[in-house]
Amino acid sequence: MNGLYSQTCTVLPSGVNMTPMSKYQFICEVEPQYLGEQSTPDEGLYAFAYTITITNTGEVAAQLIARHWIVDDASGHSEEVRGLGVVGHQPLLRPGESFQYTSGTRLRTAVGSMRGSFFCVAEDGTRFEAPVAEFALRAQANAPEARVLH
Repeated sequence: MNGLYSQTCTVLPSGVNMTPMSKYQFICEVEPQYLGEQSTPDEGLYAFAYTITITNTGEVAAQLIARHWIVDDASGHSEEVRGLGVVGHQPLLRPGESFQYTSGTRLRTAVGSMRGSFFCVAEDGTRFEAPVAEFALRAQANAPEARVLH
C-alpha cells in the first residue's frame, strides 16, 4: 500500500464571525495525509502526516506559544499531546501572515481523528486560544503515489 491520501479542510475557530474582523484571530487550514509506505497495517500501525497553515486574520500581531492536540482512533483510544510551539517554532504572525508546518501521528486503527488548539499571545499581551475543529484521519487502500515525509 504505497502512496498518500489527502484531504483539505478549512477549520475556523468556533464562534468565528468573519465580519467584522476579530482583533485576535487565527484560522487554520488542515491537510491530513495517510502515509502508506510508513504504515504496517498487518501490525495495526497506520502513519499519518498533517500539514497545518495558520493565518493571522486578526488586527494585532500574535505569537503561537503552545499546542494541544487530542488524537482519537476508532478503537476508543485517545491520546493528548501538549507542548511548546510547533515543530520547534513559536512563530510571530503579523496580520495577514501565515505559518505552515507538517507533523505526524500514528494510529492503531485505519480511521481516527484529531482536534486541538493553539495558545497564542498578542503583541499587546492579550492571551487567546485558536481552536482547531476535529478533522478525519483515514487510511485509503487506493491512495495515489506520492512522496514520503521524513
